[in-house]
Amino acid sequence: MEFASRLLSNADAAIIWYFLAINSFYGLLLLLSIPEIWKHWKLSSTDDVNRLLGSEALPPISVLMPAYNMEGSIVASVRAQLALTYPQHEVVLINDGSTDETFARLRRAFDLYEVPPAIPRRIPTQHVHGYYRSRKAAGLLVVDKENGGKSDALNAGLGAARYPLVLAVDADTMVEPDALLRLARVFMSGRPVAGAGGTIRVANGCRIEDGRVTDAHLPRRFLPGVQVPEYLRAFLFGRLGWNRLGGNLIVSGAFGLFHRQYMLEIGGYATDNVVEDLDLVVRMHKHLKDLGEPYEISFIPDPVAWTEVPSDLRTLGRQRERWHRGLILTMARHRTMLFNPRYGRVGMLMFPFFFFGEMLAPVVELVGYVLTGFGLAFGLVDLEIALLFFAAALGYGMLLTVWAVILDEVTFRTYPRHRDFARMLLFAFLEPFGYRQLTVIWRLRSFWSAFRRHTHWGEMRRTGFEDEFDAAA
Repeated sequence: MEFASRLLSNADAAIIWYFLAINSFYGLLLLLSIPEIWKHWKLSSTDDVNRLLGSEALPPISVLMPAYNMEGSIVASVRAQLALTYPQHEVVLINDGSTDETFARLRRAFDLYEVPPAIPRRIPTQHVHGYYRSRKAAGLLVVDKENGGKSDALNAGLGAARYPLVLAVDADTMVEPDALLRLARVFMSGRPVAGAGGTIRVANGCRIEDGRVTDAHLPRRFLPGVQVPEYLRAFLFGRLGWNRLGGNLIVSGAFGLFHRQYMLEIGGYATDNVVEDLDLVVRMHKHLKDLGEPYEISFIPDPVAWTEVPSDLRTLGRQRERWHRGLILTMARHRTMLFNPRYGRVGMLMFPFFFFGEMLAPVVELVGYVLTGFGLAFGLVDLEIALLFFAAALGYGMLLTVWAVILDEVTFRTYPRHRDFARMLLFAFLEPFGYRQLTVIWRLRSFWSAFRRHTHWGEMRRTGFEDEFDAAA
């Protein structure tokens, strides 16, 4: 019994040190993010951004939009992307084998006519039925193809795009009108930027008009509301901090700008990974490190895109399981980069952090809960050890989330109402109790799915915004 008690105490102590180390590293990212956010905040003036409109150095951009069965919103989404404030950009809409009226509504709304492909496809995709231009919108190209999934659709758009920079957005993502200007600004800095991502914010609860967020509100319901500080933590200090440590390993697939040539060199998006954005960025890091070329993959906080987050447990569980499953598959596929000095900070710092600190975190947390509960039940673990574990597992992360909320409030102040700020703080305090444990369960399920090599996405149920805004107003 004494041996078992000592073993459990040592195991719990090791897990406590694990969580302290991981959350202390998050604390370091927070500290590093402060000078980064200050630098970008000073550059984010609307007047300064508008001056870019007259610059001949602005690179043209192709906006890639994969769409599947979006007949209700597709026309408004395309019009919103066409209306982005940017001197030269095209919208490449890829209809990925929709079985509803998506393509028919596009044809009627934009008076589409078929054209021959101007550029030969360099990446194999599912069969393309045709390419279509618009008599009403010169900057629109519609690619109609057999269903092959999001990655396959993006590859078809990548092959049809005309411009050197490509921005991948989801068809239901609402991009701020000046976001392209803010995102393209980093490509004019003189630094060798290979890719850049902006901030994704939660649109639930906001007023939406013509594919734009016109009034930002915090969601009233707990489930979408608790995801707001979660997103702030991931973007506002997590990715900003990584800028100071050599760049980012993740650029959100809903809002990421890349050099098209680099994407073609690595074969575009992987069609056998359910997190094509992470896989793409890891392969781009690997490719450019192997070539020995200088490059940056950055996060820019002030370009903003809005997206609907899941508002029911079933959909949210599928999303988080898929995200973690994709992380596991990506880490396994590129495991030769782990602690490999050939890849510099990517191999020696970023990859190990995502491997041990992100991928294995739910396993370690589960083991900690089980061992601590078992030890308390049989009197083998001291109560102080148990309290330390729960403080490390829950409290430290909560404090970091609160600081992310405060950081947003004193800089960009996305939600101008004081009551929204107060409720965000409340959600940040409540997140570790119940919601955190659910995400651990969903992420644990992904290990079994990854072992069985599941590549399904699962149904992502969308509820829309109108009813929730009416409740929040």
